[in-house]
Amino acid sequence: MKKILTILLIAIGFAAHSQTEKPLVQFSGVVYDLDSNSIVPYVSIKNVSNHNNSFASNYKGYFSFVLQEGDTVVFSSIGYKNLELVIPSNLKEHKYTAIIRLKSDNIQLPMVRVFPWASYDEFKKDFLTMKFADDDLEIARKNLSKKSLRELSENIPRDGEEHNAMSFNNLHQALGNKNMVQTNPLLNPFAWGALIKQITEGNKKRSQE
Repeated sequence: MKKILTILLIAIGFAAHSQTEKPLVQFSGVVYDLDSNSIVPYVSIKNVSNHNNSFASNYKGYFSFVLQEGDTVVFSSIGYKNLELVIPSNLKEHKYTAIIRLKSDNIQLPMVRVFPWASYDEFKKDFLTMKFADDDLEIARKNLSKKSLRELSENIPRDGEEHNAMSFNNLHQALGNKNMVQTNPLLNPFAWGALIKQITEGNKKRSQE
């Protein structure tokens, strides 16, 4: 008699459990951005109705896992607002497909000012030793100074027009001096006379002294 009662109790327990157990569902889908309609990869998916079981979509935004009818699923990703979805009940097939669209979440952060000084004393020291930039008039004066122009003339190479003018002047001087006879100072008697006169006058001055 006891065995019969035990069997009946077990059967009743299985029947009650089968009535309360929710059907399993294969839940699949793809996650998109609501505004740009682009794929959102690696989205975190949490089943809050079943001990917060966690899943994730792949790099193409696709996901697929098993849960029960009526479970609540939360989708979350950095830069997006959380989306909560409840799996429908009494599905004809044991699968459910959904297109998930997450809305971007713009967070206004407070303004932060970064200073390159560690203390007020360092700021004061740098401020007192600060060199102010020259204005346009001072920059023009320095660029037109003799020193600056001389450095530019020494460092900047001549362009084609300057080379052409220099070549023309050299050629003109060569043509002008073509028929002129170049005399040798060593063969000039007047030069020798002037040299001898200078030597003689110099010796007289030494003897008088």
